[in-house]
Amino acid sequence: MFGYAGKVLRINLTEKQIKLEDLDMNLARKYLGGRGLATKIFMDEVDPNVEPLSPENKLIVASGPLTGTTVPTGGRYMVITKAPLTGTIGCSNSGGYFGAELKSAGYDMIIFEGKADSPVYISIEDDKVEIKDASHLWGKLVSEATDELMNKYGQKARVLCIGPAGERLSKIAAIMNDYDRAAGRSGVGAVMGSKNLKAVVVKGSKKAKYADEEETKKVVSDKIKKIRENGITGEGLPTYGTAVLVNIINEHGILPVKNFQKAYSEDADKISGETMTRDILVRRNPCYRCPIACGRWVKLKDGREVGGPEYETLWAFGADCGIYDIDAIAEANFWCNEYGLDTISAGTTIAAAMELYEKGYVKDEEIEEDGYSFKFGDVEAIIGWTKKMGAREGFGDKLAEGSYRLCESYGVPELSMSVKKQELPAYDPRGVQGHGLEYATSNRGGCHVRGYMISPEILGSPEKLDRFTLEGKAEWVKVFQDLTAVIDSLGVCLFTSFALGAQDYVELMNAVSGTDYNVDTLLEAGSRIYTLERLFNIKAGIDPKEDKLPDRLLEEPIPEGPSKGHVHRLSELLPKYYEIRGWGRDGIPTEETLQKLSV
Repeated sequence: MFGYAGKVLRINLTEKQIKLEDLDMNLARKYLGGRGLATKIFMDEVDPNVEPLSPENKLIVASGPLTGTTVPTGGRYMVITKAPLTGTIGCSNSGGYFGAELKSAGYDMIIFEGKADSPVYISIEDDKVEIKDASHLWGKLVSEATDELMNKYGQKARVLCIGPAGERLSKIAAIMNDYDRAAGRSGVGAVMGSKNLKAVVVKGSKKAKYADEEETKKVVSDKIKKIRENGITGEGLPTYGTAVLVNIINEHGILPVKNFQKAYSEDADKISGETMTRDILVRRNPCYRCPIACGRWVKLKDGREVGGPEYETLWAFGADCGIYDIDAIAEANFWCNEYGLDTISAGTTIAAAMELYEKGYVKDEEIEEDGYSFKFGDVEAIIGWTKKMGAREGFGDKLAEGSYRLCESYGVPELSMSVKKQELPAYDPRGVQGHGLEYATSNRGGCHVRGYMISPEILGSPEKLDRFTLEGKAEWVKVFQDLTAVIDSLGVCLFTSFALGAQDYVELMNAVSGTDYNVDTLLEAGSRIYTLERLFNIKAGIDPKEDKLPDRLLEEPIPEGPSKGHVHRLSELLPKYYEIRGWGRDGIPTEETLQKLSV
């Protein structure tokens, strides 16, 4: 067995039972690993109508066959569950070092079941796995809990944990690892909190095994060369991090401003990667075996050195809130990491609250005792409300539910810029038609990393597409979604796809695991995974009619900037997308498609 560890840990928190199981290699062949394999196991074992925060829901932490190997960026892991924010399949991805360490300990995945009767954490040291009391860790911030566990288990240990937001069941709570890495979206941290599971600490000593070690070295060397020679992965991301996008996206007129009321700002450069590099950058902060090193380590105004904000965070707490103070955004990002909050949902929920206030729905008397305003541009507010949100204090309790439920409580859910109740990321789809289709059809709600159409529509990778045209966009979105499902399932970083294509992943997988995939069979696996997720959502009661965008983006043209006058033309794209997917006009996969994909 190569690439895979071949073992699954099943931990029943209710019964305090730990079982070791063999990985089903027949399923692994069909669903690869990581996202795909964990979703298949989850769907086989869990009723799609389960209440997300009940003991009957399960939480799976899964690596891929390339995780923990010498393959560049092979440090990713996935968290699979039913998401409390959306009610869809929950599928969150994180980097850092935890995923590789889990594989090094000898496990492809951990399946958590039930609910502990009091706070616990899991310690894993190769074959020694224990359920430990975590009452002394409960309530602690992410850095405090991580420090305490690393002091106990050694600095080579890797820690995955939740912060107070997850403990308090915030629907936008993240699962954190390595201090500042996050499986961020859909509220997966709340599921972990609902199980009274504070943390997992892992130390491994086992080495990856390769089907062909010499071939793997050759293939890995070739892919690293491609990554380093690519303009995005070899220059832009290493130099400026993901924040390199701020000026690029703004110059195209698709940087959402003040809760998507506008899409261009004259002040965008103040929160750009160039400004961050000049003013607050300390060093790059790479994940496991990553030649790209897009992570940032920055200095806050008080001198603390912490994990820096990504592009999405700079936008969510920045332009979306009408704020252009990079120090304040860096601090808000820090508190999201400490409380364990998804920075996209946290920032955009504050932005939605600001529009609610601006339009008179939220009254001064509702927030008077909290001591912070909801005025667009209020720098102190984004920091103060982030803390309130993480602790579920005062009005922060409403914010912790996410923007959809917040806006719905005032009778105006249309002011939530979300899809399937999950907040949209930092690209206005009115100016990128393919990307907007991806938003609408994402299986986990509003998301940019289920098929990153910004790559061809804005960055020109692998080729430049006209961002306003509809021609060919449905086909492109399907291919990008399928390839992304493959990448997530293999256990490598999506950013490699700026430099690598499907054939490159075929070569990596075959060299490491001794498989015989080709481009067609690998992408077919991606389509199988995407269709399986769709089936889960349908069985969970997610109506295909929810494949939509907020009315604002369909009806209100962008008012100014390079994309002025455009709306998103989703109704013209969806029928073609369904047809290409082999789904009926109602958006439901046909029996013929299910049989063809062996779902």
